[in-house]
Amino acid sequence: MRIAVAMSGGVDSSVAALLLAREGAEVVGVSMHLWDHDREGGGSGEGRCCTLDDLRTARRAAEAVGVPHYTLDLRERFLEAVVRPFVASYLEGETPVPCLACNTDVKFDALFRRARALGCEAVATGHYARLERDAETGELRLLKARDAAKDQTYFLYELTPEQLAGARFPLGDLTKTEVRELAREAGLPNWDKPDSQEICFVPASEGPAGFIRREAERPGFALPTHPAAPPGDLVTADGTPLGAHPGPLGYTVGQRRGLGVAAGEPLYVVGIRAGERRLVVGSGEELLSRVVPLRDVNLQVPPAGASFPVLARIRSRHPDVRARLELRDPGLRRGGRARLLFEEPVRAAAPGQSAVFYDPDRPELLLGGGRIDRPTGAGEPGAGGGDRGCTEGGTV
Repeated sequence: MRIAVAMSGGVDSSVAALLLAREGAEVVGVSMHLWDHDREGGGSGEGRCCTLDDLRTARRAAEAVGVPHYTLDLRERFLEAVVRPFVASYLEGETPVPCLACNTDVKFDALFRRARALGCEAVATGHYARLERDAETGELRLLKARDAAKDQTYFLYELTPEQLAGARFPLGDLTKTEVRELAREAGLPNWDKPDSQEICFVPASEGPAGFIRREAERPGFALPTHPAAPPGDLVTADGTPLGAHPGPLGYTVGQRRGLGVAAGEPLYVVGIRAGERRLVVGSGEELLSRVVPLRDVNLQVPPAGASFPVLARIRSRHPDVRARLELRDPGLRRGGRARLLFEEPVRAAAPGQSAVFYDPDRPELLLGGGRIDRPTGAGEPGAGGGDRGCTEGGTV
């Protein structure tokens, strides 16, 4: 089988290519040119991916494995499918996770289409996840990786059955230590390269607020008149004014520092009303919630009714906790709405992030996930902060 391996320049995707080549597959290394870091910003230092240095490293790794290597220009698709939605979500006061769109719309869609033009039947990546075929339906299911600390099923819940059918995850049964050792033994040039932990297109020197302001000046956003740009009021959930803020772009839900207001107890940003230019602050208890609404739900496994128990995770490194999933649109496997009812309150369920859920009888089986929506009548107590990065420790 001819398989395209999405080679980012990191050790994981390089070892994925190595393993498939050793298994006898006809491997084609493919790297994606996604962002002009020098012109657009995004940095090229440690902790970032997809830079020109990474593309060169990917080519060297492909040479070490002994497979051909191509670089595909996907900058326009990345801008439209990942960067612009990221900016739009941020302007609405949400906490987006751009790696979700990058996987669904770029790696396993745009890249897969290009790979087919190269005669490839599947696309492999360095994600830590496993695939299993359902004996009854024949569909592929996603299982957590053997290395629980590196499991990345959270970032893959949006994949469709068609995309899973064309996906390969060679690292699912390996630990990170084993992957690095395989790379070292094979003489790969990136065997000791640090993992990327930041959003690749946001410059560290600029931060998310600076990047959003600059990017939103492009046609289509009209930042100068956008409600998220000007200063506004700092209020409690009941509307009591506490002060002012310089503009909500500099804040994130769950943030404690930089509020510029004295109180008898620690205060956190518990909601961002971008349309009203208001930051809602409250106590730590107001970050807790038992009910988390979801939109854009994707069910990789057909649901067992309109309401059923799950193990849910509200961030990539959040523990799996018991909840009940209630589907608003039980007839839809993709694009519906739902809500999670947790047995115990969860902290920091941030709108724009994603929640995923697993089978409580088989905790490694991913059932699906959805985007966390704003609570009804959001003020928004009970909507806490979240991860903005794409890997463990990743923040922007």
